[in-house]
Amino acid sequence: MDEKDLTIGITMGDPCGIGPEIVVKALADESLRAQARFVVFGFSESFSYAADQAEVDFVWFRDHHEQIRRYGYDVAVLDFDELATPAAWEAKPTRYGGRASMAFLEEAVAAAQRGLIEALVTAPISKQAWKLAGYRYPGHTELLVKRTKARHYAMMFVAPQLKVVLATIHQPLFEIRHGFTIGCVFNPIDLADGALREMFGLANPRIAVCGLNPHAGEDGRFGDEEKRIIEPAILMAAEAGINVTGPYPADTLFARAVAGEFDCVVAMYHDQGLIPVKLLAWRQAVNLTLGLPIIRTSPGHGTAFDIAGKNTADPEPMKSAIRLAIELARRRAAEAGRKGRQART
Repeated sequence: MDEKDLTIGITMGDPCGIGPEIVVKALADESLRAQARFVVFGFSESFSYAADQAEVDFVWFRDHHEQIRRYGYDVAVLDFDELATPAAWEAKPTRYGGRASMAFLEEAVAAAQRGLIEALVTAPISKQAWKLAGYRYPGHTELLVKRTKARHYAMMFVAPQLKVVLATIHQPLFEIRHGFTIGCVFNPIDLADGALREMFGLANPRIAVCGLNPHAGEDGRFGDEEKRIIEPAILMAAEAGINVTGPYPADTLFARAVAGEFDCVVAMYHDQGLIPVKLLAWRQAVNLTLGLPIIRTSPGHGTAFDIAGKNTADPEPMKSAIRLAIELARRRAAEAGRKGRQART
């Protein structure tokens, strides 16, 4: 696929946060714009304001989101001007910020499903703003799963040194045990194996699984979840042909993975997996949703209301998310082309 045949959709996220700024700053990078075309779902006014603040100068095309189509421009901003545009200084969760970020996302997902974009990159939303707007989704992932009717899904965090998949996502720590099942552990192992093969080109990926308890339970002394749940899930995955081992104590496993012993780690809960990823690669860590029929990436940070509108946000995490989306979209297009050629011969 020629670079300019590839279109990446980018949602602005919560317009009261740093989303407009990091999208503008990322797309101001000429080397990035040379790799694909981009369609931004958001407020044209917020995009222009962020560009003026950052003193960036590149040309983009403005259209209304209802007119979405394939564009011949490097960057097209699809405006939602029928919605209330937040004041530039209102850097906090608001009902209209929640409504706007949801509208951007819904339209972008529909565009991906229609084949108008090859991948989707999402700027951060505010879960509190979504709640104020009346939406019950805990985050992007859960809405994407519902809209695409995905059966199984998981969050993978991709960094240069480490890939981590989460068995549980946005759940209170003390509530994890109520839904902690063999399937809860098996599914992310299975999804990780498929993603590493199909998205990252690894023929026989090596997957390691964390324990839930200190010292991976130490033979039941510190909890029996390893014996009752995690080990049976690993056995099931191994019997399905997946190269997986564990459970390992989490306090030593990540160092082994970074040293190259494993290609991916399956962590049992959010912070167990996210702390090492963000410690090692805060600016390069990318959230990739597994199990969807579309490609979706996101920077590994939030709305940062405390610095919104101050022109101090770092665009590098957004650039990393865009680069990964481009890489995966190219790989998928190449694989589709290869299968098409095989079918014709």
